[in-house]
Amino acid sequence: MFRNKYQHGLMSVLYSCGSRPLELWDMHVKNGYIRRVTDDEVKSLALEIAGTNVTTTYIFCPCGPKKVLGIKLPFLIMIIKNMKKYFTFEITILDDKDMHRRFRMSNFQSTTRVRPFCTSMPIGLSGGWNQIQFNLADFTRRAYGTNYVETTRIQIHANCRVRRIYFADRLYSEDELPEDFKLFKPLQRVKCVREKDVAKEKREEPEKIETEEPPPFEAGEIPEEAEEEPEEEPTEDELAEEEIVPVEDVRRPDEMGEEDEEEDEDEVEPADVGDYEDEDEGDEPVPAPTTPGYATEDETDVEQDEGDEDEEYGVP
Repeated sequence: MFRNKYQHGLMSVLYSCGSRPLELWDMHVKNGYIRRVTDDEVKSLALEIAGTNVTTTYIFCPCGPKKVLGIKLPFLIMIIKNMKKYFTFEITILDDKDMHRRFRMSNFQSTTRVRPFCTSMPIGLSGGWNQIQFNLADFTRRAYGTNYVETTRIQIHANCRVRRIYFADRLYSEDELPEDFKLFKPLQRVKCVREKDVAKEKREEPEKIETEEPPPFEAGEIPEEAEEEPEEEPTEDELAEEEIVPVEDVRRPDEMGEEDEEEDEDEVEPADVGDYEDEDEGDEPVPAPTTPGYATEDETDVEQDEGDEDEEYGVP
């Protein structure tokens, strides 16, 4: 089928999302079914092969028994979902001895058996979708000691879900593969309103003309930090002077301003109890204000003459 075609890079032989996924394939169904379903995990179509017996329900390529694929690419990659049931598939190759060899992989075998024309080996699948990478050239050399030439036939048995089967000239990384060959397509993140506004502002801003400014110092030169001079500790004599005569309390007379003089004039010292004003002015002596409850000197003499000791202090 593909022997006379140019083979390079990636070559797909089954894609479940295509309009005719089994165009190159034929099927054999007994006590089972083969249908295309929508897988909830990948949110895409997948070809499901299910049956009570793995040997009676399968798909194979090419369709006719006398046809061959003729694919010379050494790597076979299969994207298959584990249904947690028995599953097996077979690959028939042609080596440089012009012999047809067959590899059979299954999840219900525990040992590897190498026979002259068939090699059976176990395969371990994790839960969910798996990407199986099969190096046909390496397995042919290790099992039969011959060189791989081409793949002639593929057969996929129940029970599994298939998304894509393709050949490759080498193993490609996830970034190198096209989106259709990946299991999970990258989701396109929707930008929020703020990101759109920021992008719009950047487009509207005029381009700034950058001017070359001389560097403040030569490259590789690190400015030295100025060393702080340590403060001198005060001597014992200075400390004693500060304790005896505080600086705040010492004020020179010439430093006193007009405000201080006005404050001194406004302040009037209260007269002592029992003092009188000068009698030289000719006015009658005016007694100084007394504190209630206390008597002056004259009143004290009169009251003592009367002999009332309780009224001496103004107590009735």
